[in-house]
Amino acid sequence: MSDIVLEFNHVWKKFKKGEKYDSLRDLIPAMAKRLFTGNNRGELQEKEFWAVKDVSFQVERGEALGIIGPNGAGKSTILKLLSGIMRPNKGDIKVNGRLSALIEVGAGFHPDLTGRENIYLNGAILGMKKNEVDKKFDEIVDFSGVEEFIDTPVKRYSSGMYARLGFSVAAHVNPDILLVDEVLSVGDLEFQQKCINKMLSLKGQGIPVVFISHNLQSIQLLCNRAMLLKMGKIVKEGNAERVIVEYLSPGSGASDSSSGCKITNVVCFNDRGENTCVFQAGERVILRFDVKGNRPLNEYLLGLIIRSAKEGVLLGDYHISLSPLEEKGDDVNAFLEKSGILEFRLNVLRGSYIVSLHLFHNLWRRDVCFSENVALTSEERLSCGGLTYLDPRLRLG
Repeated sequence: MSDIVLEFNHVWKKFKKGEKYDSLRDLIPAMAKRLFTGNNRGELQEKEFWAVKDVSFQVERGEALGIIGPNGAGKSTILKLLSGIMRPNKGDIKVNGRLSALIEVGAGFHPDLTGRENIYLNGAILGMKKNEVDKKFDEIVDFSGVEEFIDTPVKRYSSGMYARLGFSVAAHVNPDILLVDEVLSVGDLEFQQKCINKMLSLKGQGIPVVFISHNLQSIQLLCNRAMLLKMGKIVKEGNAERVIVEYLSPGSGASDSSSGCKITNVVCFNDRGENTCVFQAGERVILRFDVKGNRPLNEYLLGLIIRSAKEGVLLGDYHISLSPLEEKGDDVNAFLEKSGILEFRLNVLRGSYIVSLHLFHNLWRRDVCFSENVALTSEERLSCGGLTYLDPRLRLG
């Protein structure tokens, strides 16, 4: 039995700007026009555009694939194609198993039916028998947290309640494949974490998950693989952390070849000398990188930029001189060389971060090269929160 459960083969999907039909009077002439003008599925007509362009990927059993990218990149279109809501203009889509999708708030719910009735309706749509839904019902309601309103028509629900019940149904009706869009963002932080934990549990059971989110920290936590979309095309695919770095820093890895300057071999260590990107909160992070320039190192400044991996928020932008500090015992001669190994240290709180490095000329203030960025994750040690790490020490007198 193949481990591949989802497959996109050279899929294209196009839309027409401003295309909207409010009645059969508008729809029938439009369909007739397409029929008699012989609209080629592979060509764009007036006002049409490709929302998805020649996209190919596979998802295996037990894998979590994150799909990220700016608004309008084609992320939700891909999920709607996977779920069968839309059909591609070109290409093939293969789904092997029962697919459960949470595409948008209220999708699959009938507004006049109660939460209870919609649970059974969704179960039936997914091919479950009533006795199967009966066994899952209490678990679905308990997870959703809307038990007090379970016999209220869902049209009275808030968007957060819709999302809670929708995700709970999608995740508990024995799916073979789970698709989740950014809809979880309408829930509170506690419920979002609850959903992530549930998806991690499903992933551990071998159930593949396809997850669209602008919450990059959730993508990094859940997904072992990610795909970056821009203007309907895949621009990077692979390890989730590396794809996130590419998304946050489009210039990552770039260098000005005319300057002859390069930053290479960026590595990350902890205090024990272990090569790692996962740290305890308050633990010292050691970054080491090789630099090769066309001028002595003391003529450069190092730019160090730290962003949150979750939203790409700028947390710090530092300019560090590479001139030697003799009073601290720096080797003056080393900074007169045109290449060398540079190392600096920083402490981080709990969270996920993207660290980027660049060099620029001290006098000209012009960037000459960039490093490959580093994704760091700092885990909680007992309890550690706030905006800084003060390292409190307890002493009994």
